[in-house]
Amino acid sequence: MDNFLIIRLSSLGDIIHTLPAFSALRKKFSDARISWVVEEKGKEILDFVPGIDKTIVARTQGRPIYTRKFWREISRIKKEMRGGDQLALDFQGLLKSGLLAFLSGAEKRIGFHRKNLREPLAAWFYTDKLEEMPENIHVIDKNLKLLNMVGIRESRYEFPLVIPDELVKSVKERLSRAGYNEDKKLVVYNVGAAWITKRWFADRWAELIEMMKRQDLFSLLLWGSEEEKALAEEVHEKTGAPISPVFSLKEVVALVKQASLLVSGDTFALQAACAFSRPVVGIFGPTNPRRNGPFRAQDKVAFHEIECSYCYRRACGNPECLKKITPEEVAELCVQVLDKNE
Repeated sequence: MDNFLIIRLSSLGDIIHTLPAFSALRKKFSDARISWVVEEKGKEILDFVPGIDKTIVARTQGRPIYTRKFWREISRIKKEMRGGDQLALDFQGLLKSGLLAFLSGAEKRIGFHRKNLREPLAAWFYTDKLEEMPENIHVIDKNLKLLNMVGIRESRYEFPLVIPDELVKSVKERLSRAGYNEDKKLVVYNVGAAWITKRWFADRWAELIEMMKRQDLFSLLLWGSEEEKALAEEVHEKTGAPISPVFSLKEVVALVKQASLLVSGDTFALQAACAFSRPVVGIFGPTNPRRNGPFRAQDKVAFHEIECSYCYRRACGNPECLKKITPEEVAELCVQVLDKNE
C-alpha cells in the first residue's frame, strides 16, 4: 500500500513528537503519497516539513461534536481525505481522530491499544490496534512503535524541519532591535504555558534570571498569550530582562533554533528546541518528563516526584510539584548545560 493518511490534529508539541514517525514512514515508503490531517495552528509546523504530499486542515477545534458546524466541517474534511487505496494512522487517539480515520474510507485503520488512548472509545474505529505498551516511555517512542504495524522498526529520532533563511534573518533583526548581539549567548526563558499548572512562578523566574546574569549571556523572556505576557512583564519589572517582541508561531520556531539555552516548562517551545538539538533545561510539574521531556543526555530537567505526580491536571489549588523547584537548582542545571555546550 503506497497511500498513507496521518492523523495528528494537535497539540503543537505533540505534532513535533510525531515528526520522527513521519520521517521513518517517508524513508521506508519513499514513493508513497502521504497526507496529514491537522488543525489550523499545527499546519504552521507542517509548512516546515518537506515530503508531505497533502496537508488537510481540520477546523474542528472548539466545535463541540453535537453542533452543526462540527458536522459540516467533518463533511468537508471527509471529501479531502478520500483518495485511492489508503491506510490511516491515528497518532491522536481521540474519538474525533478515530472518526476521521473511519470517514477517510481507508480499509485499514491503525491506532493504539485502547488502554493507551486518551479516549478509549476511539478504538471502535480501528481495524488494527497496536499491542498495549507502558505509558512511561517517551511519546516519540510510542509514535514510532505504531509504525510496527506497517513493518517499520525504527528507534532514531529524526525531525525533518527546514527553516527558511529569510525567516531566521528576520528574527535576528528583531532580536537586535531588542538589544541582542551575536557576541553573546542567547538564553530564552519561556515563562508561559497553556496550562497554569505548567507555569513556574514570577518571583522564581526573577530569582533565576538574577542568578544567571553574566556578561556573555543575553536573556530574553518569551511569551505567547496575553496572560503569559503579563507574567513576562512581572518578571521584567523585577529583573530588567527584555521581553520578546510579538512573535508568530513560525518565528518562535526560528527563535528557539538559535538559542544557546532554552529554559521552559512542558511546552511547544521546549519540544521545538529539542527537535533542533538546542540545549534545554525543562521545568516539569504535573506532567511526566520521561514521557514528554528532553531526550538528550546533556539536557536537564527540574522535577520532584511527589505523591500526586503525573496527574496531568490543568488546574490545582496547591501545585506542590512546582513549589518544590527552586531557582538555585534550576540555575545549577543551566550552568551545567551551558558548560557542556561551550
